[in-house]
Amino acid sequence: MTPPASGAAAARPGPLPASPSAVSTAIADVSEISGYFELGIGPIEAGWRPLTDLAADLDLLRRRIIDVAGRLGTDELRVAASILFQGLAARLWSPVVGAVVTHDLLLDLAPVHWREASSGPLPLRAERPTGRRILDPAGVAEPLYREVLTEVLEPLAWSVREIVRIAPGLLWGNAASALAGTVRTIAHRRPELAARATALGRELLALGVLRGGGDLVEPVPGQPFFVRRSCCLFYRLPKGGKCGDCVLIDPETRRRQWAAALRQPGGSS
Repeated sequence: MTPPASGAAAARPGPLPASPSAVSTAIADVSEISGYFELGIGPIEAGWRPLTDLAADLDLLRRRIIDVAGRLGTDELRVAASILFQGLAARLWSPVVGAVVTHDLLLDLAPVHWREASSGPLPLRAERPTGRRILDPAGVAEPLYREVLTEVLEPLAWSVREIVRIAPGLLWGNAASALAGTVRTIAHRRPELAARATALGRELLALGVLRGGGDLVEPVPGQPFFVRRSCCLFYRLPKGGKCGDCVLIDPETRRRQWAAALRQPGGSS
């Protein structure tokens, strides 16, 4: 007979399947936060592809990188790959983190499909979305990390590096920055959830490949900002510059940028 679990493992019940109505309600609510949080529900028609195809089909991924390079006006494919990866990371973090923070529900990405778009956030849809109820919020960071990083972003990063020469630390810095952007959006749009979103963000940033990617700080309570330890290469674009969380920004300039952001309505950046 297997002995009963003890300690922290015994005290933390894992997520349980959520009802279809609970999943649909959470998705509808989270989708209102912003375009990056949207997840459509409906039939998977022609043109939609499984999310796993982004990493599995190297020719498809190469075409997407080349397309992004053209739209950005650069011939540096590693820059385009970096921007593409960060955008995809933001697109995946947003609905998943949003559902956890707002509804204690961990969405499953396995049934999610995507389709091409010439601009804006990548369209995502699931015909019958599924998710799990979180019984212990203190233990959700690791399964959330596995859902987004282990299952989707890590295979995608390996595929990107098959196509272009790009440092893995840069990609993981992009994933960390995208996560921080998700946290900051929730804090701005749902200020009552700012503390919870920030705490979850910090837990995730301490896990696996995200560890050491940067710091989520609060110069003012409820107003998280991110300082990354790598560069996404955006500054190399013809009309590029330094992102707000860029490692290349000197501390005094960063403080001025934060102060200016906090003076705006709602403290938005």
